[in-house]
Amino acid sequence: MKSKFEISIILCWLLFILLKGVAYANDVEEATYLSPLEKAVVHEINLARIAPKNYASFLEQFKKYYHDKLIKIPNETPIITEEGVGALIEAAKFLRSTKPIPLLILSKGMSLGAKDHVKDLSLLRGSQHRGSDKSQPWDRVNRYGTWQKVIVENISFGHDRARNIVMSLMIDDGVPRRGHRKNIFNSDFRVMGVACGKHPHYKTVCVITFAGGYIEREKK
Repeated sequence: MKSKFEISIILCWLLFILLKGVAYANDVEEATYLSPLEKAVVHEINLARIAPKNYASFLEQFKKYYHDKLIKIPNETPIITEEGVGALIEAAKFLRSTKPIPLLILSKGMSLGAKDHVKDLSLLRGSQHRGSDKSQPWDRVNRYGTWQKVIVENISFGHDRARNIVMSLMIDDGVPRRGHRKNIFNSDFRVMGVACGKHPHYKTVCVITFAGGYIEREKK
């Protein structure tokens, strides 16, 4: 039997799909350039944006994996945090006080730009936003189109499940200004790109870009 929380999440998604999500859902599921993990990351971020109070419960359920400052998730490499469970509690409180905001539309060009950086990080064993060719996030997405208004990039390391990837960015351990969390819940962002892949040190890396708008380059 499903819990009241699980039922509320299902109802939330059903309402979303009925009102405005059919085209969005089709776009994501038909995006052949995305892996199942990447598609799941898109869905997780949008679920958090349209139902932040409900999503806070996922964070609270994640507390069981904390052992002082160590996160031990089955079948994943243990992660050492700087703040321990306190950052998670703060993130859940933030979500419970946050109002729903519009979903993000998936961009192919932004996803391809993110994929370029995933490949670069894998080869370099790196963890930075700057590419080996000195490119920044805006340079990489502009290879496939043109970003508009504002653009930022989030990078997650060490998690290979979509929900854990998104929750780690929301918790934003060790980041005083919680910039990754703010990016996810910034209503000025309307489009996103995502790419995940293998990393020689962290095992998994996921690059997510957000922008106020994006014009895809036309096929020649």
